[in-house]
Amino acid sequence: MTSVATRNRRSGFAIPAWSMPLLFVVGATSQYIGAAIGVFLFETIEPTTVAWLRAAAGGLALVLWRRPWRRAWTRREVLVATAFGIVTVVMNIVFYEAIARIPLGTAVAIEFLGPVAVAAFGSRRARDIFAVVLVAAGVFLLAGVQLDVSPIGVGFAVAAAVMWAGYILVGKRVADAGQGLDSLAVGMAVAAGVLAPFVVVPQLAVDATVFADPRTWLLGVGVGVMASAVPYALDQVVLRRVGRARFAVLLALLPATAAVVGAIFLTQRPQLVEILGITLVVIAVAATAAQPREDPPTTPV
Repeated sequence: MTSVATRNRRSGFAIPAWSMPLLFVVGATSQYIGAAIGVFLFETIEPTTVAWLRAAAGGLALVLWRRPWRRAWTRREVLVATAFGIVTVVMNIVFYEAIARIPLGTAVAIEFLGPVAVAAFGSRRARDIFAVVLVAAGVFLLAGVQLDVSPIGVGFAVAAAVMWAGYILVGKRVADAGQGLDSLAVGMAVAAGVLAPFVVVPQLAVDATVFADPRTWLLGVGVGVMASAVPYALDQVVLRRVGRARFAVLLALLPATAAVVGAIFLTQRPQLVEILGITLVVIAVAATAAQPREDPPTTPV
């Protein structure tokens, strides 16, 4: 008979509850360090190509981890997973185009327009509507009052917010089927293959030599593993331990984490107005997450 201690170890129960926020921050830090590595690659590679490398490497890592071939897939499941993957990869592409032009913390904060809007439009609570006002004010402080901010970069960040909203809506169907990570693994791998001609061919036209440089593939794999595989693995540990409601509250740590990573690794020192804007977004995310319903968490990829 399996002992209680053994069952607890298998279920992850042995991990202390107090360490869950720390583990979440580790995953978020890994995610944005991966994005920071991508910023360094922008000097030689197009941002879209870096995002595609992340998707390809992350999809491969997730496929090797989840081994989705162990179960039978219907055509509908494959189509839904592919749609999920394409939305995810396109979200990555526009996000990387954004951080090529504006600070990492600013891009992440603007990106939260998507999930906060989805939460508000799906709710009649005054708190959710107030959260939209807060995040809008935060985005205005981050972009609207700064004369030197790149409007194209802000536009890409807003596009990432729209794609994140789509990711939530499609991901809800995937999550309801109980195959979230398996579908993400299959979807990202398939989407990377489908989108390859639209990414690789333009890169070849700009500079084909980058694909002959081993550093491109090494750093591309690093971006994929750091920004996708590691945070998703840790998110699963945290999610199983604390549940969806508390996990959603932890999402409020993401904009601040991105700002810290940007300051340390990219020397993107936020100004006072940027700190205030990020703070408003954090409060808005925490407000929309502090609710009794058990909606699926909406982690960006």
